[in-house]
Amino acid sequence: MDDIWRPAAEGEAVIRVTKSGICNTDIEITHGYAGFEGTIGHEFVGVVEESGRPELVGKRVVGEINSGCGRCALCLAGDPRHCPGRTVLGIKGRDGAHAEYLRLPDANLVEVPDEVSDEQAVFAEPLAAAYGITEQVEILPETSVAVIGDGKLGILCALSLGLRSNKVTLIGRHASKLKIAERQGIETLLSGEAEKMPSAFDVVVEASGSESGFAAALDIVRPRGKIVLKSTFQGKPVWEAWRVVVDEITIVGSRCGRFEPAVRLLAEGKIDVIPMISTDLPLSRGVEAMAEAQAKGAMKVLLTP
Repeated sequence: MDDIWRPAAEGEAVIRVTKSGICNTDIEITHGYAGFEGTIGHEFVGVVEESGRPELVGKRVVGEINSGCGRCALCLAGDPRHCPGRTVLGIKGRDGAHAEYLRLPDANLVEVPDEVSDEQAVFAEPLAAAYGITEQVEILPETSVAVIGDGKLGILCALSLGLRSNKVTLIGRHASKLKIAERQGIETLLSGEAEKMPSAFDVVVEASGSESGFAAALDIVRPRGKIVLKSTFQGKPVWEAWRVVVDEITIVGSRCGRFEPAVRLLAEGKIDVIPMISTDLPLSRGVEAMAEAQAKGAMKVLLTP
């Protein structure tokens, strides 16, 4: 629906997409995750063409991806992220951002400051998801944190949690990707080295996008520690539930975070996302871009309509 402009429904805005980013969730959807059919993509920046909030027309925006029913207790409390009737941009019941236009509720939009480029603003959604861990898990300066996975989300988790803790370690398999975090002050370990650190961390974030990442998390979290699951992948993982019981480990699922703090981090220069961009291709080469995003060593692939 969104490759052609349509008038906004009541309470919704029409946004002309200026850039979108390919996420691992997009790739998993093409493999059957979430059973979604439609236009994928949920990372974007664009210009408001029509809105019930006249002050936003012509402004650059990013947008919260969950749209609630507006009537349930969760929505009335101001948090539609888990509304049972929600739609999710490019993931559930709502066409997404790899298009020329998209629609989102006016209330979901967050204006992008002039000092944040389009290339940076595309990272608002994954950065919000990474920093959103702090909504659910207390991270103090002395909290020892390990992040498993040196992909885009893993790096963003390490960088954002590094703003709270002085003891963050990013664990991955690719020295070149680990260097992106190292240059911003994060300690790193190759996966083989991490195996020598059993029960070493208070909090372990699993962001590898693989089943093996959860097994690794169980190995390195301390008894009564916390494991935060960030990965979304198609499949049914097999894991040793008894270890969670015996070591009294808390498992936390973490999905979406708030956009305003993420945009503020970008505007303040707290996190540099530009080194994570692999390439920027025209939307017309979207199929090629999806293949490139799955290539070995790829980082963020952007699309420009």
